[in-house]
Amino acid sequence: MALVNPHGKEKRLKPLLLAGDALSEERRRAEALPRVPMTSRETSDLIMLGIGAFTPLNGFMGHDDWKGVCDGYRLADGVFWPIPITLSVAKEQADGLKVGQEVALVDEETGELMGSLTIRETYTIDRAHECKQVFRTTDPAHPGVANVMGQRDVNVAGPVKVFGEGRYPAEYPGLYMRPAETRKIFEEKGWGTVAALQLRNPMHRSHEYLAKIAIEVCDGVLIHQILGKLKPGDIPAEVRVRAVNVLVQHYFVKDTCIQAGVPLEMRYAGPREALLHAVFRQNFGCSHLIVGRDHAGVGEYYGPFDAQKIFDEIPAGALELKPLKIDMTFYCFKCDGMATGRTCPHGKEDRVAVSGTMLRKTLSEGGEVPDHFSRPEVLAILKEYYSQLEEKVEIKLHKYARGEK
Repeated sequence: MALVNPHGKEKRLKPLLLAGDALSEERRRAEALPRVPMTSRETSDLIMLGIGAFTPLNGFMGHDDWKGVCDGYRLADGVFWPIPITLSVAKEQADGLKVGQEVALVDEETGELMGSLTIRETYTIDRAHECKQVFRTTDPAHPGVANVMGQRDVNVAGPVKVFGEGRYPAEYPGLYMRPAETRKIFEEKGWGTVAALQLRNPMHRSHEYLAKIAIEVCDGVLIHQILGKLKPGDIPAEVRVRAVNVLVQHYFVKDTCIQAGVPLEMRYAGPREALLHAVFRQNFGCSHLIVGRDHAGVGEYYGPFDAQKIFDEIPAGALELKPLKIDMTFYCFKCDGMATGRTCPHGKEDRVAVSGTMLRKTLSEGGEVPDHFSRPEVLAILKEYYSQLEEKVEIKLHKYARGEK
């Protein structure tokens, strides 16, 4: 059975990452170009463009694409896309830029020359409107809203050439993979249907249960770690990777799942971000995306299953990938195992609510993790990590993390 097609009209991956002589020549030329600094989010988006994860985009969006995506989930050419991918510059710099001009793109945190862009357009946006449409809130306490409202004054649009992948290949060898690489692995394994498990927390019993449900109905599961910058209090990727490795080693049948990493920076856009995750997981070769409780959410900005409902609201045929919608999961003492709200008839008093937020909060405060919450091998790794933390971030426990709807 063939894998799903990459997203877009052409149904082929469009990586923008240069190599060989072309890379050497373009990098040499870019050294003399005006430099545009990129935030960590913009840098991660550029790398996603480079590896083809954001196929079919060929660069940062212009105004018509931005407006179409905000208001109707569509690019100007009609292709489905859920979240704006934009680059912003200060007004002082924008005033000196001209259409047709090339600029060098530089990671402002590391100073690394990451690529170049040919300017097609400069424009301003209503940032509050983007926040309302994408995040469903303009509350500055929302980390995604804070990022958008903190953008520079003017957006710069145009096609890009990508020179590198930043720190990811060196820091995560064997884990960091491009879409072409995961597709090759799936094909070599003979997998036609693959479910992606989005992961920004260490795998607890609910994650394990979700993955095993997917293994029952698909050929395999891609455990896909977020490697980009997260919010304060989240657990670093290298710790999560160790925890997943030990879990897969002891509790999964061999060759039913693989682990990989993606250089995305989370936006915490809940339902809209679930759609973005679906788009790029389709590019990675996945036919399904596991969508559980409060996917890609933060705090209580979204309902626990809004990220499932949004797949019923987008235009028919927008994606080849399908969501695997799974109800709230927990351990039930009367059922004597993991269950969901659709399979367990018992009450709250018989259940252990399992969430990544609750796990992080308990461990960061030195508390005892309830039985059946996580595997002992995973807990040992997490306890070691928290014991070495010199500065701890207060973690707020929202109602969904407590098992409430």
